[in-house]
Amino acid sequence: MALREIVQIGEPVLRKKSKVVEKIDDKLIQLLDDMAETMYQADGVGLAAPQVGVLKRVVVIDIGDGIIELINPEIIETSGEQIGDEGCLSVLGESGEVRRPYVVKVRAFNRKGQLFEIEGEELLARAFCHEIDHLEGVLFVDKIEK
Repeated sequence: MALREIVQIGEPVLRKKSKVVEKIDDKLIQLLDDMAETMYQADGVGLAAPQVGVLKRVVVIDIGDGIIELINPEIIETSGEQIGDEGCLSVLGESGEVRRPYVVKVRAFNRKGQLFEIEGEELLARAFCHEIDHLEGVLFVDKIEK
């Protein structure tokens, strides 16, 4: 495992759409491991591959209940609504109120190539939305309630 540099707002990679992962190989497993180590070192709860300069649809999240790895994640269901404060490892020193679904169901692949679904509410739902937005080139600052 290795720490990777977290790119900051203004870097073009953060505004590009990530590519679908076609195959899960040793290089991708290394990326997942590096992203997790980088996220923990930065004291974050989530990290998307574009934040370390890689345009692949890969996300890691840990809100305190253990690591969740998502490859090619897609939100398949949402319900409810919440408004809460968000920040981002790629937008240091800035935070703001963002409206998100209260419950989010995601479908993704794990590192073994198995398709699975996972549901989260409150902070986990917010993290799913925030990190998957990164894969579309969208940052939380685009969604701050004025």
